[in-house]
Amino acid sequence: MSLAAEPISPLLRTASRSVQRAVSELRRGDLVMLQGGDDRVLLVRAAEMADAPALALLRQAATQAGGGEPALVVTDKRAIAAGLLTRAVEPAQADPMGAGTVVIAPAPGPSSQGTSGQGLTPDLVRLLADPTRPGHATPGITPIVRPFPSAEGEALLLVKLARLLPAVVVAEVPAARAAEVAARNDLLTVRGADVQAYQAAGESTLRQVVEASVPLLDAEDTRLIAFRAPDGGVEHLAILIGNPDPAQPVLARLHSECFTGDLLGSLRCDCGAQLRGAIREIAAQGSGVVLYLAQEGRNIGLMNKLRAYRLQDAGVDTVDANLMVGFEADERTYLPAATMLKALGFTAVRLMTNNPDKLSQLARWGVQVVDRVPHIFPANGHNIAYLRTKAEKAGHLL
Repeated sequence: MSLAAEPISPLLRTASRSVQRAVSELRRGDLVMLQGGDDRVLLVRAAEMADAPALALLRQAATQAGGGEPALVVTDKRAIAAGLLTRAVEPAQADPMGAGTVVIAPAPGPSSQGTSGQGLTPDLVRLLADPTRPGHATPGITPIVRPFPSAEGEALLLVKLARLLPAVVVAEVPAARAAEVAARNDLLTVRGADVQAYQAAGESTLRQVVEASVPLLDAEDTRLIAFRAPDGGVEHLAILIGNPDPAQPVLARLHSECFTGDLLGSLRCDCGAQLRGAIREIAAQGSGVVLYLAQEGRNIGLMNKLRAYRLQDAGVDTVDANLMVGFEADERTYLPAATMLKALGFTAVRLMTNNPDKLSQLARWGVQVVDRVPHIFPANGHNIAYLRTKAEKAGHLL
């Protein structure tokens, strides 16, 4: 099979570069400027790195240009868990990128609850943004709900791409003075439209990078094929077993990476058993493919998955834990899987899954699912509640 790749367009390359650099800046705890699709300009910093000096710098950069005071932005799911809202808010329009409804918590002012009006503080940011910190005190805060699309929603998408907590501190600055603010503070500028387009663009342009024979314990006739987006982003793997015929529906498994289950043998989930079981079954059937997708923790990242585990230790189920951290119950997309299957020459699959969402998403992205092959493994004593939640709340066919 050919490993040739289509060249990336200059426009996509420029947009991807700015988003990747913004992600890197945020992960380092730095400030970035976001030019929103709604024509508003925000200074943005990741909430989990908003200590006192960082908040002071944000406030100074904004106020020097006649901008607003810093405010915290979280998803509506996190706002409910933090006590800012009592229920989720329906978006004003369909949200294809998962930005969702955002909740803005302005800096508290003087109130009967004894706040001093000192503005947004690191303790308050951590209290409202970090689900592992107990408490629901929201003194003097009247939240602002802003449905998609918004600059705040694009800022949250950016920290999601950075695998950080889905919460940011922002300050709006006048658009007319944006260039001045960026130059004075040496800030990287990213467009909200590029943030929205980034993930789908990378997933739809995955290309094969290298292929090698890797005999496995349960499937000796195996090749690993690595895929990467042209912008150098996240990498996914195809585990190709035997020599499946592209003219026939291929036996396939879509497996999202799970460091704890796949590598460490964690008993909290059934991921390791599903991965090894799929490889054994495909080898027994003669041929097929496992797509190993870089979507840890239902695509919230390992650090956030561990935060969700902390909540599960306190009695929260796996779906509600993701919501309390600030994510959707499942943030995964299967466009990368469809792109990889097509690149391998497969347009029809017999899919090993218990998850109906995988069936509908593959069909949406142009891959025909001719059969669903159940992929169920016994509970181990530690994951009974996890499996029950997958069935009752996530709709898995267990």
